[in-house]
Amino acid sequence: MNFDLVKKNLEEKGYKVCCFENLKSAADYIDSQIDGKTVGFGGSMTLEEMGLYDKLAAHNSVFWHQRLPDGQTSKEVRLLANAAEIYISSVNGLAKTGEIINIDGNCNRVASIFYGHEKVYLVIGENKIAADYDSALWRARNIASPLNAKRFNVKTPCAVKADRCYDCKSPERICRGLSVLWSKPMTGEYEIILISEKLGY
Repeated sequence: MNFDLVKKNLEEKGYKVCCFENLKSAADYIDSQIDGKTVGFGGSMTLEEMGLYDKLAAHNSVFWHQRLPDGQTSKEVRLLANAAEIYISSVNGLAKTGEIINIDGNCNRVASIFYGHEKVYLVIGENKIAADYDSALWRARNIASPLNAKRFNVKTPCAVKADRCYDCKSPERICRGLSVLWSKPMTGEYEIILISEKLGY
């Protein structure tokens, strides 16, 4: 995929942007940039597919609620991730115009993306990119969220067919918070990693 337009628009919004042909080269790059740090991960199938946890955990302290150490709860690990020096996540939608969209249930991921770390890396496969803000928001609500609901096997209408958002009132609803980055936040470094592969939801 040609990332020229989205890269230009993201850079104009203040982000550093790096583009990669495949997930291996992207994972190797991130691994080379982070050493001896505390690193928090957001919930992400993209990071899972990249094998990034194992790479970074060899020479960093990595906190991810998808890899719970013995004796620690998911809540405890999420709090450690939120306090880490570096935070890494994917996104649910990226507009070619540069807006970055996420939908979250516990909202730990969207909170961490917004504030509190020395540096945030957002790792994005080409399938997450949409033409504009409205299309990226539609994607986050009607593609990413239903697929995640199905993966978690929750009792929501969208999890049955993973087809669209029903704006349900289910107590197991996982889309509870929406975040939009209109531009790079004022504090901290942000680096966008664009990968020419379909990754995650």
